[in-house]
Amino acid sequence: MKVLVLNWRDPRNPEAGGAEVHLHEIMRRAASAGHEIVQVSQACDGLPGEETIDGVGIIRRGGRFTFNLGLRGWCRRHLDLASFDLVVEDLCKLPFFSPSWSPAPVLVLVPHLFGTTAYREVAFPLALYVDALERLIPRVYRGCRFVAISESTKRDLERRGIPGGDISVSPCGIDLDEYAPSPSGAHDPRTILYVGRLKRYKGVQTLIEALSILRDRGSDAVLRVVGTGDFREELERLADRLGLQDRVVFTGFVPGESKLAELRNACVAALPSEKEGWGLTVIEANACGTPVVASDSDGLRDSVRNGETGILVPHGDPEALAGALSAVLSDPGLRARLSEAGKVWAGRFGWDVTAGEVIGEMIRAAGAGVQR
Repeated sequence: MKVLVLNWRDPRNPEAGGAEVHLHEIMRRAASAGHEIVQVSQACDGLPGEETIDGVGIIRRGGRFTFNLGLRGWCRRHLDLASFDLVVEDLCKLPFFSPSWSPAPVLVLVPHLFGTTAYREVAFPLALYVDALERLIPRVYRGCRFVAISESTKRDLERRGIPGGDISVSPCGIDLDEYAPSPSGAHDPRTILYVGRLKRYKGVQTLIEALSILRDRGSDAVLRVVGTGDFREELERLADRLGLQDRVVFTGFVPGESKLAELRNACVAALPSEKEGWGLTVIEANACGTPVVASDSDGLRDSVRNGETGILVPHGDPEALAGALSAVLSDPGLRARLSEAGKVWAGRFGWDVTAGEVIGEMIRAAGAGVQR
């Protein structure tokens, strides 16, 4: 097949996250299997307009905030759209509405949609814009095949009017050769770890409040916050107000080897997010033998097996979060049980399995287009 892939960011974009890793791991395997993959993503300072990454042809154009607005016209002017057998749209920011302008069938990959979360994350006019575009999805994408990365995302799509029969579920994978416990199995019994973007909806503010509660109860726990984002300054101010300057470390972005070391070293990983598509760092932590405490929210209740590989707590409740973290930090037996079950659970999610499932959906979607 010749496949056109649409995603806001490519894997080398400095703001690329789990959604971009997910897409690229699938597409590079599709390229290795003999399919021609052309991906169009936003332009980025310091990166060439075109390059090939792992067999995937990357074309960069458009601005950070306007990529979706000019995509249709650019593709019509610069690409022979009739030559593509399939369009894969990664719906992880805003919809591109590709079924309205692509002559080829469209397969939609969905990490998660924003919904009402947008109103708590960005200014009201922008949140309204996001919400309005998402409300058009059932109409514009009617008849398309969808691949959701979790049962939570599938249920969200169904609530919005997408027929369940049009949606398959394929969770994210990880590199099981890379993510594994350290040879010594050692970890720092004081360290709580957060890995991810620093955005309001990620709930790191609740995690810092929980750390304050732990300190007041006599715990010597420390928190390492790995990642970047526009919410960092506010989080730093919160840590200062609570007198936690010596207990909260903001590392910023760290390369892959350093991230792996952080996951292996921590006693417990925390992901107190309001909403996730799946929660890739949950599985990465589990693969390293690190238990997880997370919000009982969409996506995370799929990637965390409550009481078995980690503990789920009500979102936005620092007392509950502190209690769950304290249980793991203070009870070696509990940590050991969660760690062992987590390693078994994570072993189910290799990238080859995920890519095989999605590539199968791509072939089926392209074939259905030919039959029509």
